[in-house]
Amino acid sequence: MTTHVWRKSSYCQEGEACVHISTDPDAVHLTDSDAAETVVTVGHDAFAALLKSL
Repeated sequence: MTTHVWRKSSYCQEGEACVHISTDPDAVHLTDSDAAETVVTVGHDAFAALLKSL
């Protein structure tokens, strides 16, 4: 089982509504403080495209 090193978003406000991110050589993993058991995994190119569109 992979152990992720999670980093909290710098845009996180007080409370439990925070996005956490973990990366490895193959993918980017995202989760939310409210649903930490759910992890969304995408490739680096897909994550870069998401950031560009935002």
